[in-house]
Amino acid sequence: MPILSSRGAGSAKGFGLTAGAAKIDVDYLVVAGGGAGGTNNSSSFEAGGGGAGGLRTGTISLTATSHPITIGGGGSADNGTPSIFSTITSTGGGRGATLGNPTSPPVRNDGSPGGSGGGAGGGGGNAGTGNDPPTSPSQGNPGGSGGVSAAAGGGGAGAAGTVSAGGAGTDVTPTFGASPQPFYSASGVYAGGGGGCSGGSGGSGGGGSGPKGAGTANSGGGGGGHKTFPPPESAGGNGGSGVVLIRVPSACSPRFSVSPPTNTKTPSPTGVVCAFTVSGTLTIS
Repeated sequence: MPILSSRGAGSAKGFGLTAGAAKIDVDYLVVAGGGAGGTNNSSSFEAGGGGAGGLRTGTISLTATSHPITIGGGGSADNGTPSIFSTITSTGGGRGATLGNPTSPPVRNDGSPGGSGGGAGGGGGNAGTGNDPPTSPSQGNPGGSGGVSAAAGGGGAGAAGTVSAGGAGTDVTPTFGASPQPFYSASGVYAGGGGGCSGGSGGSGGGGSGPKGAGTANSGGGGGGHKTFPPPESAGGNGGSGVVLIRVPSACSPRFSVSPPTNTKTPSPTGVVCAFTVSGTLTIS
């Protein structure tokens, strides 16, 4: 019989177990794919940076069964796609503002909404809204508003975008342990917004810099915006793919397995972290 059947409520809670329903409490990080930087074929204005993928953290109780996990892809001239774990869905980042051929006035599309919103284009247009659809706590921030000619960066999980720069991501090391770890970005920060076109810096946490820098894989970072003149049209940087981290109490670790093998289960200072960089399955025996 599993150890759950022989422990009372008080001792079970100490091992991260929820008495009465044979459940295990785990901490999670679910980051969606980042949005692409905007495409530009305008003679005067710049395209906005892509918004970071939505970032959600918290604690959830899991039963002893198989739990499918979906890792969102970074956007390519589009929004990122969602990452999903159990009942938790993080929304893909919004694409940066994309500008069309010059007309009178120029066509200026807005940044797209998403987990974090895409940045506005230079010379007009609106930033994409973040935390769309809304979650509590918020999964992201809006993109920035553009300047007279410079485009704005996309929103990040920790801050909104600004003129040129992408918004900062969120540091998850307080929950998942100090980096470096095999499942971390170098800094332990995820979901930074992409920079606007004029060399705007990407937000900490994998945001791509402008022009057209790609978001870092498995960071949820947005892509950098781009400008091309004269034509042909050229797309902004792709968004970075998402990631899912699940922190398991050390005493419960033998009951957890991950698949496929490219996903990992690694001891950390705060427990054991199951890290999913590709879609797969978390199984509790």
